[in-house]
Amino acid sequence: MCLAVPSKIVKIDGQKATVDVYGARREVNLMLLPEEAGIGDYVLVHAGFAMQRVDRESAEESLRLISRLVNGQEEEP
Repeated sequence: MCLAVPSKIVKIDGQKATVDVYGARREVNLMLLPEEAGIGDYVLVHAGFAMQRVDRESAEESLRLISRLVNGQEEEP
């Protein structure tokens, strides 16, 4: 199973972007992104490629759920 992780764009240089997820920064390729994305936007990243832009609310909720799963916490009641 593959998991695309929502990541926030903090820098763009042509077809490359630097994204932040949980405080870690990495470079991703924007070539496969079907729409424009800008600094501050959230994108789903898989295998080093931004695959889809997502709204901030959805991205933050997904990050909260992933964090809870990784930390072995139960869902909120």
